[in-house]
Amino acid sequence: MRVVHLSTNDISGGAARAAYRLHRALLASGCQSTMVVVNRRSDDPTVQAIPPAAHWFSHWLRRWRGWQIRRALQPYRRTRPDGFEQFSDDRSRYGGEVVRALPPCDVINLHWVAGFIDYTSFFRLVPRRAPVVWRLSDQQPFSGGCHYDDGCGRYADACGACPQLGSRDEHDLSRQIWQRKQAALAAVPAGRLHIVALNRWMAAEVQRSSLFSRFPVHIIPNGLDTTVFAPIDRASARAALGLPPQARIVLFVAVSVNNRRKGFAELAAALAGLADEPDLLLVSIGRNPPPIAAPIKHHALGVITDDARLALAYSAADLFVIPSLQDNMPSTVLEALACATPVVGFDAGGIGELVRPGQTGWLAPVGDVTALREAICRLLRNDDERLLMSRAGRDLALAEYRQEVQAQRYLELYRQIMAAANESAASVNNRYNQRLN
Repeated sequence: MRVVHLSTNDISGGAARAAYRLHRALLASGCQSTMVVVNRRSDDPTVQAIPPAAHWFSHWLRRWRGWQIRRALQPYRRTRPDGFEQFSDDRSRYGGEVVRALPPCDVINLHWVAGFIDYTSFFRLVPRRAPVVWRLSDQQPFSGGCHYDDGCGRYADACGACPQLGSRDEHDLSRQIWQRKQAALAAVPAGRLHIVALNRWMAAEVQRSSLFSRFPVHIIPNGLDTTVFAPIDRASARAALGLPPQARIVLFVAVSVNNRRKGFAELAAALAGLADEPDLLLVSIGRNPPPIAAPIKHHALGVITDDARLALAYSAADLFVIPSLQDNMPSTVLEALACATPVVGFDAGGIGELVRPGQTGWLAPVGDVTALREAICRLLRNDDERLLMSRAGRDLALAEYRQEVQAQRYLELYRQIMAAANESAASVNNRYNQRLN
């Protein structure tokens, strides 16, 4: 079976790393898997970058398309509130080049493809190639441009008057993007596009969506290599990272604390009430060290891209905290559980399907700083409970979230889709032959 994965990045960012892990797991299972990306950061020969423009006209066309996209967003740069992640257009500077660059395949698997695929040209051309599976990393594929709607819910209708654009205009850019997506998807037969949600929360969001609700949706969680993300002796892990052996460590991971959806402000407020806890240390991983007010001690590890070093960080921590206000299936939670580190967080999105209260960690109502503080404090003070949760988290990761399990689930889905596509093609041929006769 030949599968081509499309992803904007290969190993840069959580969504890309999840796609790359699936790609590698499929290769290990014997599948002929290839990854095509815009930004190639790995040296993996099974990952291909989109080819550069073949001649001057293609180069000019890419620049012109990119200019159009930037121009459409320009009026909102003054009105967009701070604290949101990027807002993504349905168009791409690559246009129809993406489909034409695809190697021969039986199935196309989309991942996080913002800025890569152009809805109009992709869905016009791709039915000639292969059925499409779309693994949803966030809500952007069925929204008017936002990656998480912050509770807006307007994607269930037709977007417009977008809060993340700071707009009150019903016919703003979010409505225009939604309309182009609707037109592109309208020509796609339901059986040619299959949606993969990572959990029940995202599946319910898909079914609410005005764009995706008519397509089949399947739930397949992400997986990871549980031989890499595995418990490491805590003292050894702390020594390797230069962390104090006696500290009670709370670990926080976020690419950027400026994204308010990540909930760092709520975490900081929760930790501020724990100033009297002895030996408390916040350890962070991310691009910019988060601002922590004294007297909470803080150790920033910076950006970590190596999985083995990430496993050290999880193993060094007493607990991992994820204060996201909205999230899908954070890889960080999976990684922590696989390393036998209990998790505390808000019951947001799909987090509640990973963190089993009383078994693998504790959850607080979204935005409830007091409850988050109490959950952190409870685990820090209860060594026996923390040990039981550590073991349960590791057992859960082994039972449900190994890469091998994920790969087999995808292979079964691919086989079902291909069988249905072949049956449909045979039916069309039979009707055509009957008319000839």
